[in-house]
Amino acid sequence: MEEQKINTLWTHLHWLSVLAQQGSYTAAATRLGVSKAAMSQRIAELERAAKVTLVQRTTRSLRLTEAGQRLVDETRASFEQIEQSFAQVRDLAEQPSGLLRVTAPVALARQQLVPLFAAFLQDFPDVRIELDLSDRLSALATEGYDLAIRHTARPPDTHVAWALCATESVLVATRAYISQHGDPQSPAELQGHNCLHYPRSQDTPAWTFEPREPSQAGERITVPVSGNFAANNSEALREAALTGAGIALLPDFSAQAELRKGHLVRVLPDWKPVGAFAETIYAIRLYAPHVPRAVTALVAHLKTGLADGFGV
Repeated sequence: MEEQKINTLWTHLHWLSVLAQQGSYTAAATRLGVSKAAMSQRIAELERAAKVTLVQRTTRSLRLTEAGQRLVDETRASFEQIEQSFAQVRDLAEQPSGLLRVTAPVALARQQLVPLFAAFLQDFPDVRIELDLSDRLSALATEGYDLAIRHTARPPDTHVAWALCATESVLVATRAYISQHGDPQSPAELQGHNCLHYPRSQDTPAWTFEPREPSQAGERITVPVSGNFAANNSEALREAALTGAGIALLPDFSAQAELRKGHLVRVLPDWKPVGAFAETIYAIRLYAPHVPRAVTALVAHLKTGLADGFGV
């Protein structure tokens, strides 16, 4: 292959590496911001130039051939170095810029993060944010996210994590529910109530508490609970509690607004729920020698905006 011809194929090689990473033409085209047809055409051109099949396609999947995988493996480090070098040069600009792809839990993002993102974009007009709302743990390496906001007890050891703020779980109900069904004075009394819970497994749901009184710290009580409604989203549990359906265990960021309005009240305020939800919110990123200025600026903005936590 002539040198001039090789020089025209750098983009094709990069697109092949993205295809290998994303696992489909549709996902790779979306990641690159091009059409699926353009993606397919570039790979076909690369195969004609290489005179060997690089991608094996079926109606449902694709995989790289041995030649295609070798090409991706041997060029990956070079493209990563180019990306890092360009990011460093771009960051010489006075203001952060570029696209930030961020993934965050649904309830946390809708209630707390979106207003902070909007304020950030006013301060940094050259930055764009693409937000994915998902409660599943996304793979940053394969899905191309620059930053993940996570409500977790322990960030992955292979990632860089910035603690944004503390958070806690709260037990809540409406005044109407408490008036009709009684105000429990101990965790054990929850067994007589309709408890709206987050399904964790097929086992009988149970909530664990410890006293807030420092002298009794470490004395934990676990209580089996039951109820006629369970949901894997704290907003759904909150909305059910607001109808007077029962007592819900929520992260404080989901309950904050309704507690401040008085639409919900805390149940068992002298007891601290433990183990239901993590106690720290993190910004998480894959390790890289260079962190784009837009990422560090956004993390700093979130730290400031969430500094006071979600207490009421």
